[in-house]
Amino acid sequence: MVFLTMKGLEVSNLLIVESEGDKFFIEALLNEINLKLEIGQPICTINEYECLGGINKLEQKLKFVKTRVQKEDIEKIGIVFDADMVGIEQRKEEIKDKVKSVFGEYNDDVFSIYILNKNGVGELEDILKEIKSSNSPYADCLESWRECLLSNEIEVSDKVFNKFWVNNYIMYDTCTKSKHRGQKSKYCIFEYAMKEKNIWNFEHPILYELKKFLKELGE
Repeated sequence: MVFLTMKGLEVSNLLIVESEGDKFFIEALLNEINLKLEIGQPICTINEYECLGGINKLEQKLKFVKTRVQKEDIEKIGIVFDADMVGIEQRKEEIKDKVKSVFGEYNDDVFSIYILNKNGVGELEDILKEIKSSNSPYADCLESWRECLLSNEIEVSDKVFNKFWVNNYIMYDTCTKSKHRGQKSKYCIFEYAMKEKNIWNFEHPILYELKKFLKELGE
């Protein structure tokens, strides 16, 4: 979970994200749109939050949030999750059910939900593939690898393939030897890649609604 706090105000807004990758991506997007929000401790630290790892852990996290709400001036709680294959509306209903089970009701004035998706399904990696802005021969050639496996009756799901594609794009297509020689463990990783503006198109239309969501949460 990422805690967002408006500068100069005592009231805090909270943003719950599903994964560490989501956290790094949203940090980069906030920086791109120059949204003045302070983000708390990095995801997965003991003091602030842990990686949710899916819808089944959301209720547990909301119980923790409820305790904070009772002690602090919190106006809004945002929740960002992947659509996966269940789709936007079903995922929203699942989240609302979790909120109701903890808070007793779902209040649109307090809670707001954004579902990461491409064409109504998918996850963060689908979006990253869409907004990549550098040549990606290493990542794209994975299609041949996937077809080869399929010819041997081994199927690779879209979810697994897209994660592999993004990893290869970061590791081999955009992490150059001349710039990062001998420092791959530091620079050729997801967290650092999110800070590399030249390899992502943060102006892509697929991000418009997410930007709007973040701006409204930060009001």
